[in-house]
Amino acid sequence: MDRAEKRELVTNLNDAFSGAGSVVVAHYAGITVAQMNDLRSKMRAAGGTVKVAKNRLAKIALQGTESESIQNLFVGQTLVAYSEDPVVAPKIASEFAKGNDKLVILGGAMGTTSLDAEGVKALASLPSLDELRARLVGMISTPATRIAQVVNAPAGQLARVFGAYARKDEAA
Repeated sequence: MDRAEKRELVTNLNDAFSGAGSVVVAHYAGITVAQMNDLRSKMRAAGGTVKVAKNRLAKIALQGTESESIQNLFVGQTLVAYSEDPVVAPKIASEFAKGNDKLVILGGAMGTTSLDAEGVKALASLPSLDELRARLVGMISTPATRIAQVVNAPAGQLARVFGAYARKDEAA
């Protein structure tokens, strides 16, 4: 990799770290190419990205970003997973690490907050933004349907009473 390529990589990583909702750093020693491609495709499908970069270049790219405090995690063979949604990268990385013991999550960052491995796992257990939006819409629409049921209930009861009197009169 020549200097221009390194400069471009650092610029791209810096932009990615600046716009990321969360960043996860993990060791990947022993993972096969097929497994790495599987991780990348799962992350891409969920809206995240996985990159393998030289530690020195990743540390340079972190300078000036909110995630600058995680520079000490870049030791050994490390990969970086990041996403705009703060939950996506930790969730996909944690799920993949459960099925593959060679991916070891070291820690990460969410904004200016540094996370250890347990913090990343805790973040992974939270619902994603889309799930939260769906829950919020459900909570908002539920009272409206209950109000409609309450308003319609007396009319339904009256109709049943009138129907009962009508059947009683027909029988008599």
